[in-house]
Amino acid sequence: MKPLYSVAQIRDIETTALASLPPGSLMQRAGQSASELAVKLVAHRQSPQVLVLAGPGNNGGDALEVAANLGQAGIAVTVLRLAGASTPPDSARALLRARAGGVRFADALPADVDWALVVDGLFGIGLARALSGAARALACAVNEHDWPVLALDVPSGLDADTGALVGPDGVAVRAGHTITFIGDKPGLHTGQGRDYAGAVTLAGLGVELPAQAPAEAQLNEVALFARYLHPRAQNSHKGSFGNVAVIGGARGMLGAPVLAARGALLAGAGRVFVATLDRNPGLDMAQPELMFRDAAGYDPAGSTLVIGPGMGDSADALRLLHRAQGGAAPLVLDADALNLIAANPDLQLQLAQRTGATALTPHPLEAARLLGVTIAVIQGDRMAAARELAARLRCHVVLKGAGSVLARPDGMVVINPTGNPGLATAGTGDVLAGICGALLAQGWPGWEALLGAVWVHGAAADRLVAQGVGPIGLTAGELPAAARAVLNALVLEIGG
Repeated sequence: MKPLYSVAQIRDIETTALASLPPGSLMQRAGQSASELAVKLVAHRQSPQVLVLAGPGNNGGDALEVAANLGQAGIAVTVLRLAGASTPPDSARALLRARAGGVRFADALPADVDWALVVDGLFGIGLARALSGAARALACAVNEHDWPVLALDVPSGLDADTGALVGPDGVAVRAGHTITFIGDKPGLHTGQGRDYAGAVTLAGLGVELPAQAPAEAQLNEVALFARYLHPRAQNSHKGSFGNVAVIGGARGMLGAPVLAARGALLAGAGRVFVATLDRNPGLDMAQPELMFRDAAGYDPAGSTLVIGPGMGDSADALRLLHRAQGGAAPLVLDADALNLIAANPDLQLQLAQRTGATALTPHPLEAARLLGVTIAVIQGDRMAAARELAARLRCHVVLKGAGSVLARPDGMVVINPTGNPGLATAGTGDVLAGICGALLAQGWPGWEALLGAVWVHGAAADRLVAQGVGPIGLTAGELPAAARAVLNALVLEIGG
């Protein structure tokens, strides 16, 4: 398990740890861990110069410890402290160490220096308002250059709980690396955090995380769904791996259900049907294994349903959705199905009363419609939005986007670490819905099917980028084959 802790939880854990440690111990450990990483980051540079930005409070003290350690290691260090910064006792000791170690102090950002590394120790997890004044100016100045940046605990200006920038007009330091202390934080892995935190390293500082205060969130990983990655028996047939029926495809929108169906087929479903509202869907010549049906007269009994891609908002679409939700079959709701549900309280009530496995896959705009709020509200606290959707509709939910957030009705949240900007193109969400449908059809439980589908979907995009396909120009149609490769590699690794 890779737990993610809220700021409040970290504060409580830190307070408990400090009560049994000598003064300054945690700050010294944080400074040592961060300085060791900093040395690695500048190891390729000859005579590197490091700029340390030290703010008020203990985060500034951590930065001063880093400066003192780097100075003792023979690295040229310049410290820029915010004017009027407070100096708690632990930070005061770190300041004395830095001054005694020959560290240079500056009153303003030195001009014309090619910094090998900037250490951001302006503000930590306790920042409650947008950066302003000198701190804001420093953050903007650092962001304007291509200097490598190492943030301490959290990039200054980023909300460690939500991954949003602090304040309505917020600015944050954009880091290539973040070393976070005691426990990992959700805001580093979703929303703006994916861009501002960079590569995240956890330094536990020797602090024991209490079992009686379990994390409210965690990072998605293969271990969470590995038990369902089974090698296929030789004595198998197409019926062994379930049927998926993709329902959607109004006239002019057949591409969406075809992408979902290809995702389902290449993720291992035994048979895949495409039931379209367009009465003459024809044939997918690129994937002739897909079987097309007229949705009006199609009976999907015995199939896992993926409904919504390209479905439109007609009366026929509404009837099909009502019928799908009224059954007990595993159900994946995407795209137009979500918009219909958002506009129809009766569908919402019906959905909340379902007993079969149900997964919702909204992007932020669809989530905003479902909750009756703005996209800004959704993106301002992605975990809270996913939790509310899951609780209100009694479903498993993935709020798509950078660091997709998965939520269960009981409040458990998982943030997905795989994926890249190549997924920011039309149709990739349809493929995700199809992959999820395939895993459900193969007998995976609802929660694990969603966890696995989201992880594999993102890993497929990562695989393509590693092969030189994207992120610019990566297309949804390229994802199913990559997802197949990822799934087979996982089964080989996990299941033997």
